[in-house]
Amino acid sequence: MVHAVPQSPPNIVVIFVDDLGYGDIGPYGAVKQKTPALDRMAAEGLRLTSFYSAPVCSVARAQLLTGCYGARVSVPGVYFPGSAQGLNPAEKTIAEYLRERGYRTACIGKWHLGDQPEFLPLQQGFDRYLGIPYSNDMQRKAATGGEGVVPLVRDNAVERLLKDADQSDITRLYTAEALQFIRDAGDQPFFLYLPHTAVHTPIWPGPAFRGRSANGRFGDWVEEVDWSVGQILDELRARKLDSRTLVLFTSDNGPWLIRGADGGSAGPLRGGKGSTWEGGVRVPTVAWWPGRIPAGLSSDRIAGTIDVLPTCVELSGGTPEPARTLDGRSLVPVLFEPAANGATEQGGRDWHAYFSGYNLQAVRRGPWKLALAAQPATAADAMDNPQVIPRLYNLETDRGEQRNVAAEHPELVRELQVLAEQVVTEIGGNEPQQRRPAGSVKQPRTLYPVEEPAAGQRKAATVGPFRALELAEPRIGLSLSGRNAPQIAGRGFRIQLQFQRESESGVLAAQGGTAVGWSVWLSAGQPVFSVRMGETLLEVRGPQTVAGRMTELTAELQADGKLRLTVAGEQGVELAGAGVLQRQPQEDFCVGTDNGQSVARYAAGEFRGRIQRLRVTAP
Repeated sequence: MVHAVPQSPPNIVVIFVDDLGYGDIGPYGAVKQKTPALDRMAAEGLRLTSFYSAPVCSVARAQLLTGCYGARVSVPGVYFPGSAQGLNPAEKTIAEYLRERGYRTACIGKWHLGDQPEFLPLQQGFDRYLGIPYSNDMQRKAATGGEGVVPLVRDNAVERLLKDADQSDITRLYTAEALQFIRDAGDQPFFLYLPHTAVHTPIWPGPAFRGRSANGRFGDWVEEVDWSVGQILDELRARKLDSRTLVLFTSDNGPWLIRGADGGSAGPLRGGKGSTWEGGVRVPTVAWWPGRIPAGLSSDRIAGTIDVLPTCVELSGGTPEPARTLDGRSLVPVLFEPAANGATEQGGRDWHAYFSGYNLQAVRRGPWKLALAAQPATAADAMDNPQVIPRLYNLETDRGEQRNVAAEHPELVRELQVLAEQVVTEIGGNEPQQRRPAGSVKQPRTLYPVEEPAAGQRKAATVGPFRALELAEPRIGLSLSGRNAPQIAGRGFRIQLQFQRESESGVLAAQGGTAVGWSVWLSAGQPVFSVRMGETLLEVRGPQTVAGRMTELTAELQADGKLRLTVAGEQGVELAGAGVLQRQPQEDFCVGTDNGQSVARYAAGEFRGRIQRLRVTAP
């Protein structure tokens, strides 16, 4: 089947909202906040009701801009200010492809693919940039003034520092900048990437929208986003560009449900942000192109952020580089012929992989979703136990994932397990065949000077009360964040494990990421204890491999900085270190996995086997 591509390249606008849930806009059932612009957009366009993003921010943005799962391009989690890693500049983004085709390109909004100069938008194919380069809750205390702020960056430089209340102007600022970019483009085709800071917490609707919705300040900010969408579409109509412009509206992940009234809704879907339940990764999506995309229809074909790059490249008249593997497929047949059934050879997908970090947690083919990992608790747990593995759902009849039918369809379970094994072999787990490297710098720094503790005060400032952690038969995939995680900064600590392995590689336990943290893991059956302090990575390895029987292991970071690893009661292996961890890791404490940026040089694969006991104590 041949799908007609426009003779002249269209303008392309991608509006990417932060933490907007499946049930948060009118076209997907929201009633507490009014979204007339999006209602009209859906009436004139196409709803994509099985459109998938990722569980968290940075991964979703990498997928959209590269056409690849985050696991393929080594973007497994969320980047923090001053992180040494980011999207590798060697990756080719939508902006780079389209600029080669004569497009003007702009990124206006939340970047969140690394805040080092090497990773910012102008080094990734964009002509212009204005925005907060990461999440609006990642404030750091400025060296002058001592208040928590986030930077507003224009192109490659910080234009000003924003306090919390300053964020109430951010949606209006982004919208004005986007409108000016459209006006400046003239007759030249343009690519506008508009990743809103809204509706990530802290919630800051503009003054004109406060109190307008029936859903508190969250609903107010959704209504302001809707206003922004209306401004963009009205500008395109006024300039008679609507007939040659594709606009795609979507979200980076599901709603942040733990934020309560500030967290949004997944509507009929189960779960939210951070999970691979449908509510965590299936997002509200509308495609609009008057005269080209049939009006008022819906498509439940599998689609997602990984399909945006190949779609844009095809519409521009270009071709993706054959040597650069993509995971996505062009949505041209889906957009122009939404009534067609099934995937086609020319475009579209009939399956999707659900990653959390480097861990493949589920696969979907057609209506069938096979869940391969335990998930966070939800209100539906009384009907379906999220700890059972595997779980099979028919999303055509049970999009809320409330009935596990694995026992009724063993042949489908095996078929999807084979698909999952193929995906893991290629880009998942510990030893993938086709994973590309992350971008990395040797001396990372924040974009603006931040307040540092005075000499001699750092250790005292970071040491708090220590609470021992003891877990009996902890489930693989368990994670603890914030104060629930072991408080290990400024002191020595000891990890004790009793485990029985089924595979030779995998993470037993980890806490932290590429800035600071530790991990106990297996490499070809050999235990490894890794401690990360910025660019310094210290590792001590067990003297031999462990067999597939119950094994005891103790890993220590001693008060003098020495690393010690003891396996099965044998003589411990020691390594001189560089002191204790000077600050608390920001990423989760994880059992059987490393769910964010990897502490060590492994690609964090989920441990396969049994962990009978896990303790974290002070020596």
